[in-house]
Amino acid sequence: MATARLIVSDFIMSFMWVWSSILVKLFVFKVLEMGHGAKGETVKCALSIANMFFFAFLGKVAKGGAYNPLTVLSGAISGDFTTFLFTVGARIPAQVLGSIIGVRLILDTFPEIGQGPRLNVEIHQGALTEGLLTFAIVMISSGLAKNIPGSFFMKTWISSVSKLALHILGSDLTGGCMNPASVMGWAYARGDHITKEHILVYWLAPIEGTLLAVWTWRLLVKRPIKEEKAVTKPKKTN
Repeated sequence: MATARLIVSDFIMSFMWVWSSILVKLFVFKVLEMGHGAKGETVKCALSIANMFFFAFLGKVAKGGAYNPLTVLSGAISGDFTTFLFTVGARIPAQVLGSIIGVRLILDTFPEIGQGPRLNVEIHQGALTEGLLTFAIVMISSGLAKNIPGSFFMKTWISSVSKLALHILGSDLTGGCMNPASVMGWAYARGDHITKEHILVYWLAPIEGTLLAVWTWRLLVKRPIKEEKAVTKPKKTN
């Protein structure tokens, strides 16, 4: 029952995520008519952070539901093999399917909205960009989970601002997506979801960045723990 709930939650949240980003842009640039100046971009950033808070709350309500394959993959790598198979074989496909259906409905409803993120640089530079962005956000998320375990607001605030900053840094190069499922939805709608550029830049590079971040975090965290245990270990008395 819990596994089925997670799959459904992932599907729904992925569907809602692709819609939410479009609705924020439509609200700022079409409804409020603020344009792409400093004022419009500031309001868009504020609404984007509020949107990430909303989805973080949904994730708590859904007891682990997520819209980003990299989020569940980083946790699955640290878990057992059964959890890894469930994540790769069920949760990530549900997220991809939710994104594909969401984008399809967006384009049917707002055909003028555009075609989603595209690669604007050479393929290897794009792969490096997405890999580094993913590495950074996974490291930040791992640090927040360890150092601020109980504060929902503080963790979500730091995570949201970090994601937004990294997105802005990579937006002109690859779109700064750090979400393979969301990009897959747009690529499938364009018909270029099985191209070398899409697979390498938006799937392989972020996955490699996630793996590297998880392994790096393990190395950084385990060593101090072992040293602390060695220091606090009581000495035997004769």
